[in-house]
Amino acid sequence: MSNTIKALIVGASGITGSNLAKKLLSKNIITYGLSRTPNGNINGLITVAANLLDKDSLATALADIVPTHVYFTAWMRNDTEAENIRVNSLLVSNVLDVLSAKGSVEHVALVTGLKHYLGPFDAYAKAGTLPLTPVREEHPRLTLDNFYYAQEDVVYAAAARDGFTWGIHRPHTVIGYALGNLMNMGTTLATYASVCKETGRAFRFPGSAAQWNGLSDVTDARLLAEHMIWASTTDAARNQAFNVANGDIFRWNWLWQQIADWFGIEAAGFDGTIHPLETEMANDAEVWTRIAQKHGLKETDLLRLASAWHTDLDLGRPLEVMTDMSKSRKLGFTHYQDTRESFFELFALLRELKLIP
Repeated sequence: MSNTIKALIVGASGITGSNLAKKLLSKNIITYGLSRTPNGNINGLITVAANLLDKDSLATALADIVPTHVYFTAWMRNDTEAENIRVNSLLVSNVLDVLSAKGSVEHVALVTGLKHYLGPFDAYAKAGTLPLTPVREEHPRLTLDNFYYAQEDVVYAAAARDGFTWGIHRPHTVIGYALGNLMNMGTTLATYASVCKETGRAFRFPGSAAQWNGLSDVTDARLLAEHMIWASTTDAARNQAFNVANGDIFRWNWLWQQIADWFGIEAAGFDGTIHPLETEMANDAEVWTRIAQKHGLKETDLLRLASAWHTDLDLGRPLEVMTDMSKSRKLGFTHYQDTRESFFELFALLRELKLIP
């Protein structure tokens, strides 16, 4: 990559942004990390603190920064989809409006996800909106309000105004390390398995028959980072939307046992009923505090680690879900990540960092 690239990551403290920052820095790219509460734990990352919803705050924070590549990995969860649209489109437009006058931006990358195909939170994977799978990039937008669509439209409009190229990245469930992340299946399953081991409970699959028996895939945060960098520096890949996944497929009825074996606990498969993790773990906050104290863990607040609501959305879906990556492959992106290793490497890292016992 050219050393003339200057990268700005919006949301650098999250699961996608932090992994992207490490990957960019490993390629000797000057990298700024913009967020309300910057991540100071990444060596070499130049942190920038600002309120993404306050244009004046952004203008001050970015006054001396002239990025060539902007990567949006941030979002904010709200009570309604209408509010999701307002807030999450504003955080994109504010940053691009502030940077517009500089004339430095050459490419903008936006991370969304499979809710592009499955619908927003309040109508997620409901009958009447379910796509044919594997999902493909040419699948039309659903006739539903969706903050992903609103964010895309902001990027398209700014690109037409300012002349930069763009890329849209649609990962499946992202697996990787981050602390305090709103959507983190890997760490959620690690904490659930740790609670089961400590209490002697069975590691019970929380989701649907379709997810238990059907094919699925996921996206390693490190592979997603590689994909974003590739698309933002490859001429043929610009001005395109891409699905992003590891490149293998699996069934949860296989992977669930693999995870249980890693933790040395008893697996319990789908028994004909969905058992949401939000219910299964509803009373585990105090249990986790005891576990943390017993094993000298660094995080005693279970909610800083687990996002049961999001794992329930994914594992409770009434259909198998996997992604087609032919578009990326044809243009030359050939990276692959073994999904079992994505989980196992994350678990090992969480253990090394004293976040799980």
